[in-house]
Parts: sequence; C-alpha cells; structure tokens
Amino acid sequence: MHYLLIYDLSPDYLERRGEFRQEHLDLAWEAAGAGDLVLGGALQNPADQAFLLFEGDSPDAAEHFARRDPYVKNGLVKSWSVRPWMTVVGKDASSPVR
Repeated sequence: MHYLLIYDLSPDYLERRGEFRQEHLDLAWEAAGAGDLVLGGALQNPADQAFLLFEGDSPDAAEHFARRDPYVKNGLVKSWSVRPWMTVVGKDASSPVR
C-alpha cells in the first residue's frame, strides 16, 4: 500500500530550510534506503506543500518520519497528515487495475 505524507509548509520555508536541510535529507535517504520512502519533494511556484510517498503495510513509517523530521520539529511544516493512496496504474502501483 502507498501512503502520502503531506506537508503544509510555512511561508518562510525557503528562507529557513538551509539550516535544517542536510539533517532532513539524511533522514529521507535513510528512509529510502530502508525501502519505506519511494519519492519525496516540495511543490514549486509556490513552495507551499511537500509530498513524500511511502510504501508499506501501514502508515507507521510515514508518521514516524514526520515526527523525527527537523522541518516539522522546527516549524518549517505548519501541519502534516498521512493519507492512504490507492495507486492503480504504473509499474509500481500497489493495486494494479487494467
């Protein structure tokens, strides 16, 4: 199953992220290396949200990531949520439908 970790970013996200970016990226690459995080990144123009796609049997990995993320802990993320995402098309779809 896929889960989207959805971040609503603070208005000063771009100005403040530099201080916490390496720690955030290290955490993200750790989650990717463990097979939990598939893709992640922020929307552009405006940079007001970010989405991280997790794969697993439960939303636990995504929730655990958010609680440890320095962007969350330092207020660069105003709020976050995890939503199950029923992926049906594509080579990595969790529930392919043809």
